Amino acid sequence: MPINKNIKKVLVIGSGPIVIGQAAEFDYAGVQACRALKEENIEVVLVNSNPATIMTDENIADKVYIEPLTLEALTYIIDKERPDGIIATLGGQTGLNMAVSLYEHGILQKYNVELLGAKIDSIRKAEDREMFKNLMLEIGEPIPESDIVSSYEEAKKFAHKIGFPIIVRPAYTLGGTGGGIANNFGEYEDIVYTGLSLSPISQVLVEKSIAGYKEIEYEVIRDANNTSIAICNMENIDPIGIHTGDSFVVAPTQTLTNKECQMLRSAALKIIRALKIEGGCNVQFALDTVSNQYYVIEVNPRVSRSSALASKATGYPIAKITTKIAIGYNLHEIPNSITKKTVAAFEPTIDYVVTKIPKWPFDKFKHGDRILGTKMKATGEVMAIGRTFESSFKKAVTSIESKYTGLLRGRHIDSSEEELKALLHVQDDRRIFRVAEAINRGISVNEINKITKIDKWFIYKIKDLVDFENKLKNEELTPGLYLEAKEKGFLDEEIAKLTQKSIEEIEKIKKENSISASFKIVDTCAAEFQAYTPYYYSTYNEVDETNPTDDKKILILGSGPIRIGQGIEFDYCSVHAAWEVRNNGYKSLIVNSNPETLSTDFDVADKLFFEPMHIENIMNIIEKENPEGVMVQFGGQTAINLAPKLYERGVKILGTSLESINIAEDRKLFEQLLQELKIPQPKGAAIRKPSEALEVAKEIGYPLLVRPSYVIGGRGMQVVYNKDELLSYIEGALKFSDEHPILIDQYIEGTELELDAISDGENVLIPAITEHVERAGIHSGDSIALYPTRTIPQNIIDNLVDYTQKIARALKVKGLMNIQFVMKDNKAYIIEVNPRASRTVPILSKVTGTPMVKIAIDAVLGKSIPQQGYKPGLLPTGKLVCAKVPIFSFQKLNRIDPALAPEMKSTGEVLGIDTSYERALVKGFLAAGYKLSTERGNVLISINDHYKKDSVEIAQTLVDLGYRLVATTGTHKFLKLHNIESKEIEKFDIQKMQRNMKNKELCFIINTPTTNNNSVR
Repeated sequence: MPINKNIKKVLVIGSGPIVIGQAAEFDYAGVQACRALKEENIEVVLVNSNPATIMTDENIADKVYIEPLTLEALTYIIDKERPDGIIATLGGQTGLNMAVSLYEHGILQKYNVELLGAKIDSIRKAEDREMFKNLMLEIGEPIPESDIVSSYEEAKKFAHKIGFPIIVRPAYTLGGTGGGIANNFGEYEDIVYTGLSLSPISQVLVEKSIAGYKEIEYEVIRDANNTSIAICNMENIDPIGIHTGDSFVVAPTQTLTNKECQMLRSAALKIIRALKIEGGCNVQFALDTVSNQYYVIEVNPRVSRSSALASKATGYPIAKITTKIAIGYNLHEIPNSITKKTVAAFEPTIDYVVTKIPKWPFDKFKHGDRILGTKMKATGEVMAIGRTFESSFKKAVTSIESKYTGLLRGRHIDSSEEELKALLHVQDDRRIFRVAEAINRGISVNEINKITKIDKWFIYKIKDLVDFENKLKNEELTPGLYLEAKEKGFLDEEIAKLTQKSIEEIEKIKKENSISASFKIVDTCAAEFQAYTPYYYSTYNEVDETNPTDDKKILILGSGPIRIGQGIEFDYCSVHAAWEVRNNGYKSLIVNSNPETLSTDFDVADKLFFEPMHIENIMNIIEKENPEGVMVQFGGQTAINLAPKLYERGVKILGTSLESINIAEDRKLFEQLLQELKIPQPKGAAIRKPSEALEVAKEIGYPLLVRPSYVIGGRGMQVVYNKDELLSYIEGALKFSDEHPILIDQYIEGTELELDAISDGENVLIPAITEHVERAGIHSGDSIALYPTRTIPQNIIDNLVDYTQKIARALKVKGLMNIQFVMKDNKAYIIEVNPRASRTVPILSKVTGTPMVKIAIDAVLGKSIPQQGYKPGLLPTGKLVCAKVPIFSFQKLNRIDPALAPEMKSTGEVLGIDTSYERALVKGFLAAGYKLSTERGNVLISINDHYKKDSVEIAQTLVDLGYRLVATTGTHKFLKLHNIESKEIEKFDIQKMQRNMKNKELCFIINTPTTNNNSVR
């Protein structure tokens, strides 16, 4: 067998928590790696700190360590497990950096562990900016004029020589962290200092800016035989200067000539061979199509975000093949699991177009900096497949789940032509839609191209879509015109609005002319060989390839793109749902639009539909497959929000009924239910105008918790302390939420508690109750959560169990349910009930050893909880203590207020597990990337009046521990009154504070700002 016979046990390193630049794609890659290793009967040991992923399920590897990804933790695991090899190229930048650290500290050598796949020399040559530059010069591949610097003084010399703009790229960082484009010395100093501080080797590359060139990516793979193939090429619609993770991307390339494609393909293969990488690799190029001059930008010597996109775009499982190569296989020895006849040495061929659009968090951070540059800001992405660019692009726009599904957003109706042209110069997430607006206003393709540097071909294609929208407005809707609209990706609701037709009239045209969606299969070989994988995308006017059977089927709705408030945990739930549906004798169908996740791997469900999470696309699948019903509770708020639309169309919702979902989501109905059940909740009301809000405030009193209804991640939620803050919030929120009312609640500053339950409609199983460290008012996703509870009396726990059982029975919940409580003065109040899977399901499943999704699916499909072998009620707690610690990506997002509030801001989480709360918390902080120091320096403390009383104990504790306090005037006077010593500073000088932090004159800051949108505060 062509496998390395010395490898019997392998350690796989994960990528840690979800952060901007490193998301679910590495869970997908890690799971594929573990499966590929198990196929070869290799013992798999996995280490990762992320509890929300499928990768850290105990059945994925033989041994799973949920531990911090630190040198100490990995050394301990290697010493205990003694693996023969280690795979680090599937764990993103984190995994790669850990491999380098283990090598440099002699750990791999001491324990005789072989680094599989990319060797240390290959990693260094790709990641170390100086070594990479030298290698490119050696093999004759062009790179922009640049210098590698380790200080700002060195960087300044380069700037004087080359002039601005200059691109700064730190070594060994993730998603462009610490980098950027500087246009002057002020910007340059900031970016270089940041880059040097964030680079693990304090090294940055400063290079002549080639912003405006075309950006092209090649996904390539190589084996130890030096066989190398190009899996996929991808073209960024946005030019160089915007990070690929923030760019609209299309595959395959659309505007390159065959000569240009071959030139870059040859260069990519030459580079992977020179680096001697064994496995998948991403090569990025800048191309000037006028002169045909290209430059090599960078190489990722590992599986990347683009690898996941390329895998889903082509059906070629890059992570799996990379793993097989790592253990000794060559490409010609690995079968293609889609065709079952070809091998992995064949380059995939695709006969469709794929478009990727990033998902940004700017709906969460309205006052944040939306400008896009070399530092990635997107939290996730969507992918769409179509027979033409127009269809693919339009479907991708639908998939991002914004308020609009069309290209014309109507934002700049009152702008002059000059104002619109000025906006085209702004590189942010809205520019592609401004291009459409500009076309609609008659600005020429040439002028738009000159301003934006977007290739004219793409601008003309956008013009085709804009012109077609206007054609629909101005012409009578014939069957031919309708079919043309569908082929371009237009939704029925858009066609109805543009043509002034009713949906009933549209349905009549469809029925009378037998127009319906058909589905094509993704096969990696442009239909040259038969495909055996059930992986589909919709199209029109084509032969349908789904071959639906009479088997009993269930459709599971995914959660769409990863965003703050709805992350990888719902992918975890969707995948487990698909597996358990199959175990119950049904065929499982999954629909999702996210290319990063395991749920869109082609062998998770019996059929995968890569489609937008839009009601029309879902109904197309249902009409084709005729499932027994649809499961909406595992796909987060995205799926839940589709439930009413499915119900209206006569689709059976499996599990908790729509009526019960509405009771939980509707303020008045839920309040009425709790009154009937005699369950306490904070006083509150639902309002639709400012005058009603003032009446509620007068009755309840301040502070108040205000929020929109039917949202995810506490979006738009805020605590207000007076009339002005309330009115300011209500006026803005009513504009945002035109469909649903605004909820106003009494804000109880107590301890927040959370539990997840599983119900069969009568019996209720509660795996665990968690206690939040932060007081109520901080979103549960942003709170440190402890299991088991630490300070909660037994009578309160008994109340929570009783309340949960009463609510589950009253709502006839079938499946999962999440409830949040607040405890104050020995009384528990219900904050909210979510009749669906929650963010905490994967965590509690792991820490309690309870397969929550499995139990929920079985309950939905008719097996009671006792029949499944579980005793209803609260499960007894184990010996281990767990601390969930949230992760924030504030480094990537400028002008964001980091103060935590009811609206969620974290992008992921880690888990610390040990036998005591203290050690679990320390592990959680270490896993979250905090460097814990024993030094006792200065602490700045600045507290608003509302929290001054609560700060006394904390301030005294810090003094007792040996810290020196520095306080703003009001806080200093208050501390003095309580005999606590502090050094007074006159005002909160943000620039001085930043300097003090950089110089390490401050250890940390304790600050409770007043409620406003001033991010400097």
